[in-house]
Amino acid sequence: MPALSPLAPARFPALAPIAGVRLAAYACGIRYTGRDDLMLAELAPGTAVAGVFTKSLTAGAPVLWCRDCLGGGTARGIVVNSGNSNVFTGRAGNEVVERTASTTARLFGCDPREIFISSTGVIGEPPPADKIIGALPRAAQHLVAEAWEPAARAILTTDTFPKGATATAQIDGVAVRLNGFAKGSGMIAPDMATMLAYVFTDAALPREVLQPLLAAAAVRSFNAITVDGDTSTSDTVLLCATQQAAHRPVTQPGDRRLAEFRRALDRVMIDLAQQVVRDGEGAGKFVTIAVTGAASARAARRIGLAIGNSPLVKTALSAGDPNYGRIVMAVGKAGEKADRDRLAIAIGGIPIAGGGGPVPGYDEAPVAESMKGREITIEVDIGVGRGKATVWTCDLTHGYVDINASYRS
Repeated sequence: MPALSPLAPARFPALAPIAGVRLAAYACGIRYTGRDDLMLAELAPGTAVAGVFTKSLTAGAPVLWCRDCLGGGTARGIVVNSGNSNVFTGRAGNEVVERTASTTARLFGCDPREIFISSTGVIGEPPPADKIIGALPRAAQHLVAEAWEPAARAILTTDTFPKGATATAQIDGVAVRLNGFAKGSGMIAPDMATMLAYVFTDAALPREVLQPLLAAAAVRSFNAITVDGDTSTSDTVLLCATQQAAHRPVTQPGDRRLAEFRRALDRVMIDLAQQVVRDGEGAGKFVTIAVTGAASARAARRIGLAIGNSPLVKTALSAGDPNYGRIVMAVGKAGEKADRDRLAIAIGGIPIAGGGGPVPGYDEAPVAESMKGREITIEVDIGVGRGKATVWTCDLTHGYVDINASYRS
C-alpha cells in the first residue's frame, strides 16, 4: 500500500453492528499479496436495496449486473473484489459475475439476482474466476457483525487508508443506525449518479423510499467531488436497509418523519466522499470550493467542478500560488452564465478579485501564506443569481504521476 496520505483521518471510526448485516474479508490473491482483496456481506432476508451507478458508456460487467438486479428491490448479499475491475472483458467477464452470484446465492439460500457484485482494479484483464469463486465458501465462514474495518480494507486499490462513517437518527422516536464504507483514490469524478461505496441501515424503509433518498444524497456528496476529472467505469453506491428497526411503516420519500434520517444519510455520504478526496492520489491539500450567485444550483455545481477539475488550478494549489486568473479561466470554461464584472473570488476568506479585476490594495502575501496549509477554501460568487453548491477536490502533485505511471507494474 502507498504511503499514508497526509490528509488521512487519525483512525477508522468505531462502527457498531447493524442488525441484519454480517461482513467478512478474505485474501484470495487476485492481484495483491499479503492482504485481503475480497469483501463479502450477508444481509437479512427482505433487505431493501437502492443503487446509483456510473453513467460511463464502457461500464463493467458488475455494474451492468447490478443495474439489472436493482429492479427486484431486495438484496441478500454483496461481493466486492479488488485488484481487477472486470471491465472490457467481454463474455468471460459476464460469466464471472454470473458464477459469483450463483455461488453466493447457494451459500445464502437466495436468488442469484439478490446478490450484488462490484469489482475494482485494472481494466481490460480477465478476472481470475477460480480464485474468486473458490474463496467465497471460505470467506462465508468468517462472517461476523463487527468486521467493518476489515471489509473496508479489502476493497482498496491505490487507497492509502480505509474509509468509514457512521450516524444515527430517529424515525418515530425509534433509533436507527447508518454505517458506510467506501474506496476511491484515483479516477475520481463520479457521474452517477474506480469509486465504490456501501451504506447500511437497520431502518424499515422500502426500495421505493430508499432510491430517491440515495439519488438526492449522491448529488450532494459523491457527485460533488473530483480528484482528477476521470469518471470510473465501476462507480457504484448501494444503500441497504435491513428492515430490523421497529418504527411505523414509511411509504413516501418526502415523509416528514424522515427528516432526521435524510440528514444522517447526507452526513455519512458526505463524510465518505470527503475521505475519498483526502486520499486522492498524491494529494497534499484538501480543497473546498464554495460557489454562490450562480444561475441555478446545477450551474453552481458545474462551475465548482470546472474549477476543481482544472489541472492549472490544482497545480497552483499544490505550489501555494494564489493565481486567481486560473480560477477566472475555469469559471469561464464551465459553459454556465457568468458576469465577468460581477465575479468575486476569495481564498482563505481573503477577498482577492472582484469588479472585473483584483480588489483595491490587494496584497498577495497573506493569501500565499494561507495556501501553505493542508486545508484551503476557495469562494466564488458568480453574481448572476441565487444558485449555490459546494465541491471538494485536492491539489495535483507529482505523486499523482508517479502512482499512475506505475499502476500496472
